[in-house]
Amino acid sequence: MATTPELKLPQGLALEPVNKLALKPILNAYNEDPQSAYSALPWLDKNKDIRQQIRDMLFDVETQTESDQIHFWSIIDEESNDFVGLIGLGDELQLLHSNYNLGYWVRSKFRRRGITINCVNAIFEWLSSRKQFFRIEITVHPHNEAGLATAAAVCAAWGGESVDEFIGIEIGNRTVPHRIHIIDINRGGES
Repeated sequence: MATTPELKLPQGLALEPVNKLALKPILNAYNEDPQSAYSALPWLDKNKDIRQQIRDMLFDVETQTESDQIHFWSIIDEESNDFVGLIGLGDELQLLHSNYNLGYWVRSKFRRRGITINCVNAIFEWLSSRKQFFRIEITVHPHNEAGLATAAAVCAAWGGESVDEFIGIEIGNRTVPHRIHIIDINRGGES
């Protein structure tokens, strides 16, 4: 078992394990750009109270911090203490032998600075230090060009690959085709 750690990154950023104190910054980020929030958090239901849905998600994540089933972080700018976004290793898996799916959401004013790849590198380095095998999925809607570019960059940096066929993911009572990318950490390590 591994507790979600705090991780330091270049650019004066830190990954702090998500807890209920992230509610207000997440809601502020949602209000800045609701459409990107729906893309990054496809489980959000536009017809239900957003505050309650995010509160429930934070409760679920915080109660599982020590379970090693999921790991979620707030991305924080240490100088300004600004909430930059969320990144996490979740358990909504598409493939049988995967351990986690990687999801991320960076606020619009912080995009195009390499923040996501720096966060992924820190998280994958932490997983690598654990000396066991992990398979990570990244699922991206095929029209999300920025998401596809990020997934391709992660695959290039960590020896991952894109699966040729689309995977159908249920979002809002619809099956939506997605591209799936797979990254293996510590291949040949303990399972």
